[in-house]
Amino acid sequence: MRNPDNKLIVVSGGTKGIGKAILMKFASAGFDLVTCSRDLDNLSKLKDDVLSKYLKVLVHTLQADLGVKEEAFAFVEFVNKLNRPVDVLVNNAGLFLPGTIHNEQEGNLEFLLNANLMSAYHLTRGLIEDMKERKSGHIFFMASTASIMAYPNGGSYCVSKFAMHGFAKVIREEMKEYGIRVTSVMPGATFTSSWESSGMPEGRFMKSEDVAEVVFNAFTISDRAVVEELIMRPQLGDI
Repeated sequence: MRNPDNKLIVVSGGTKGIGKAILMKFASAGFDLVTCSRDLDNLSKLKDDVLSKYLKVLVHTLQADLGVKEEAFAFVEFVNKLNRPVDVLVNNAGLFLPGTIHNEQEGNLEFLLNANLMSAYHLTRGLIEDMKERKSGHIFFMASTASIMAYPNGGSYCVSKFAMHGFAKVIREEMKEYGIRVTSVMPGATFTSSWESSGMPEGRFMKSEDVAEVVFNAFTISDRAVVEELIMRPQLGDI
């Protein structure tokens, strides 16, 4: 049964890594959760993990690939049918493909723009009208240090993350008058499944939980202030 006092957070791509850490952090604060993933088994595992620790929260999940426009629209409809205000939206869904622009596989840029930028575009546009009406809400864009600094073999991934950071800046300007806060989060190397096979020691990376903690802290400050950009790197610097 729903607790009417619980707020609601929507995190795209929330079954692993930073997305899952953010969901767990907000669940610990009594938020109900909504997320999506391409993998149904990962969604089931996430739900079990959350409910094993936090019995008083609700977890709503949908299998969807937000890099596909129709599935992004389906997720928006899924959220809106809950008929609840979205207090926090975290645009986290995304992919990394290594390569160089001058010789990467044809189609990489379109694929990564759909996964990393258009997913956030469709989800934000689909959920923002209710925030505007309520003059309340916080939107996070999980960008990357690749959003502000190109690096070797980053190719179209860097392009997509630069674009996402630019999109966040535009939405920030547009939403000032509506009281909606917008934050770009730009973490460096964080220990997730993408790095597990790198052979580098885990201690060389940031923890997903550290990123989640910073996101939560940015949300909890007074609504008279907004953290526009968050840049995080491993203590020893970029990898």
